[in-house]
Amino acid sequence: MPSSRRAFLSALPDKPQFRPLGKTGLKPSALGFGCMTTSDATVIERAADMGLNYFDTARSYQSGNNERLVGVALKGKRSSVIISSKSLAKTRAEALADLDTTLRELQTDYVDIWFLHNKSTPAEVTDDLLEAQRAAKQAGKIRFAGVSSHFNMPEMLAHLVQRGQTDVALVAYNFTMQPDVTAAIQKARAAGMGIVAMKVLAGGFLRILRGDRLYGINPNSLSATLKREGAMQAAIKWALKNNSVDTSIVCMTDADQLQENFTAASLPFTPADEKLLSLQVAAISPLYCRMCGACTGVCPKGVPIADTLRILSYADGYRQFALARERFLELPTAARSIRCQDCSTCSVHCPNGVHIRQRLIRAQSLLA
Repeated sequence: MPSSRRAFLSALPDKPQFRPLGKTGLKPSALGFGCMTTSDATVIERAADMGLNYFDTARSYQSGNNERLVGVALKGKRSSVIISSKSLAKTRAEALADLDTTLRELQTDYVDIWFLHNKSTPAEVTDDLLEAQRAAKQAGKIRFAGVSSHFNMPEMLAHLVQRGQTDVALVAYNFTMQPDVTAAIQKARAAGMGIVAMKVLAGGFLRILRGDRLYGINPNSLSATLKREGAMQAAIKWALKNNSVDTSIVCMTDADQLQENFTAASLPFTPADEKLLSLQVAAISPLYCRMCGACTGVCPKGVPIADTLRILSYADGYRQFALARERFLELPTAARSIRCQDCSTCSVHCPNGVHIRQRLIRAQSLLA
């Protein structure tokens, strides 16, 4: 083990930090456990033993098997942990059916937070779905209602605050994003909404294990850049330096990642971290979608650009090809049939420098 990494792990704190989650009364650990890519229940158990108390899953993760895994891992710890899950359903009936399945898979009578998942426009948060959450609360099946948004966070947070029916927002938030996202989070938190940050590691690119010629740049150089020591921990510290972020959910697959992230969540963000992340932004600029929403509805042929790039990050960043393939197949059939290589040029230009056409061609060749 490198001496610098050994020193980092030797600073491992005894207990995690906790923050109040909006006005819910819950106090999650600042580092939450994102269970999406986890296949080892013992890592989840170990996290709970270390004091982490926020665990996030979803009905759609691993075709529903992830909820079952989380339920097994936390069955004996239910009273001391906060469990959130999500539904992609678009109607009240479908959402409530999802919730009943979630409770059965998790082996629990309730979830602490239930998110309407992947809602990136106000129109997607329908009265029908909000009614499903109200009914679930009244039945005691959920404690708090949430909405998750991958894109368009400033507009979504303002809308949810205005509606006044959402207790917790789960939002994409990382060091690549513009200041307006930070400002929107602060306003929503000041209004009493709980804030959970996801995508903190900028799509998982910090953990790429090898280069790939399909990125179109030197694979060895890319691999060396994205494996820069300390970058992952700096990304976690960056998100948590915003005191309006109540907790962050970070995907962890093994004990080493768990320990490194546990330590990072208890350390301050430093000028050295700032410098490291500045280099990181430059490295991933052509690859990583900042989720700003600028490309939404722009493609004349109807490619859902932001969704496709997010899905590709599961394969390229997290090395979760099966998950990426599953999400890609959830896109509308017409969208999946488009091939960007058939266009000589792309009419869509990313304000953040992402090589959109190249990334979409990769997604379509890899996942379609």
